[in-house]
Amino acid sequence: MQTTLSPESRTSLATPLPEKHAVKLTINGTVHHLELAPWTSLLDALREYLHLTGTKKGCDHGQCGACTVLVDGKRINSCLTLAVMKDGSDITTIEGLADESGLHPLQTAFIEHDAYQCGYCTPGQICSAVGLMQEGRAKTADDIRELMSGNICRCGAYPHIVDAIQEVMQLDPNA
Repeated sequence: MQTTLSPESRTSLATPLPEKHAVKLTINGTVHHLELAPWTSLLDALREYLHLTGTKKGCDHGQCGACTVLVDGKRINSCLTLAVMKDGSDITTIEGLADESGLHPLQTAFIEHDAYQCGYCTPGQICSAVGLMQEGRAKTADDIRELMSGNICRCGAYPHIVDAIQEVMQLDPNA
C-alpha cells in the first residue's frame, strides 16, 4: 500500500533552514563580527561578506590552491573550510601580508622573479609559500616543489615561483 502525503503534510515535515551563526574572525589584524549561514565557506565569507577579493576562487574543490590563506599561521584551502569552524581564529590573506613598511619580501620576490604571469594563482601561491617557510620543513628546491604541489599555476611559472621562494628563504627563513 502506497502512502500519499498532502501538500500541507509535506510542508509541516520540512525542516526549517538553520539560523545564521555569529562568527568572530580576526582578519589581517582587524576583528570582524559576521552573521553567516552555517554552510558559508571561509572563502565566501572573505570575498562576499568582507569584500577581500585578493583570495581567489579557483576550482572550489580544494584542488588548485588559489584560495590559500593562513589560519593561525597555517596554510589552508579556504574553499574547503566553513567560516563557523574558524570562529575566533586569526586569518591572514594576501591583503594582510604587506605592512606599513611595504610589501612582504615574498611579494617583492615574486615581482622581481616574474613569478606571477597572469596573477590569478599568485595570492594563493604567496600565502602558501609564507606558510611553507613558517613550517620550516623546506630545505631544497625539491622540498619547495613538493610542499607547494597543492598550488596550481596554469601559466607554468613554477621555476620562477621556486626561485622567488628560495631567495626569500636565504634572506630570512622565517619571513
